[in-house]
Amino acid sequence: MFRTIALLLCAGAAYGQLFTLDKAQMERLTAKNPFGRFEDGRPKVPDNLLEEMRKNSSEDVWTVLPGKGFTNQYEGNFKITVPEKKLVGRVVTAQFMPIRADLNQIITSEGKQKGYFGGQNQWVIDKLQPGDVLVVDLFGKVEGGTFVGDNLAFYIREKTVTGGLIVDGSVRDLDGITEWKVPVYHRGQHPTPIGNVMLTGYNVPVRIGNATVMPGDVVLGDREGVNFIPPELVQAVVDRANDIRIHDDWTKMKFREGKYKSSDIYGSPHEKSLKDEYDAYHKSKSGK
Repeated sequence: MFRTIALLLCAGAAYGQLFTLDKAQMERLTAKNPFGRFEDGRPKVPDNLLEEMRKNSSEDVWTVLPGKGFTNQYEGNFKITVPEKKLVGRVVTAQFMPIRADLNQIITSEGKQKGYFGGQNQWVIDKLQPGDVLVVDLFGKVEGGTFVGDNLAFYIREKTVTGGLIVDGSVRDLDGITEWKVPVYHRGQHPTPIGNVMLTGYNVPVRIGNATVMPGDVVLGDREGVNFIPPELVQAVVDRANDIRIHDDWTKMKFREGKYKSSDIYGSPHEKSLKDEYDAYHKSKSGK
């Protein structure tokens, strides 16, 4: 972690950007991105794929990512403000650490030079765009780890339109956040304001529990937890999920007939006639 900070400090000295990736670094670390990019180099997965992702579940993502070598892209055990709504969007990351006076003086000074106002949490919030999901590493802190209350959560909802917030930390004003239907995944809630922490990274790799997250990943959040999908695998997840839905629809259709044991149909039929029937059904629904 401190190696990352040292690297970013050097990058800040060279490019005048403390604790963030410049465009060249962003493009190098996300070189497999097949889509366009934002001005700062962050991958920009198309809106139509984000909408397709809303049809998916954590299980759909899991069928693809581990087989591609991505075994640390899921994290669960969150509290969720709007559990009935999927959370999908392009990741913006923020990393906080316990405050250290000398380092925080540098961060505060750099922020003033760039014209940033408000708390350090607002420096990141003010950069959000439609379709973003803000992913914040607050190292599980609850008391004083309250990244937003209801006002800033409402701002995130308005600014991202379809996005929201994931914080490995906490929130305050939970009644207000819940009333506004702001999709927030968080570890806990506490009445204290955010404090005794400092912003050590913006749009840098972060850790959320057992997951490693990159800016520009696509996040899918459902009742089970959150999944962070590299841009180059988004299409594969969407395609595989469509196949799974077709399979599941056919399986339930056959179960409703009441003529088969579960093992006759699920996970896949073993009789040739049923296999042929499924193949025909799949082709009619998928067009392939």
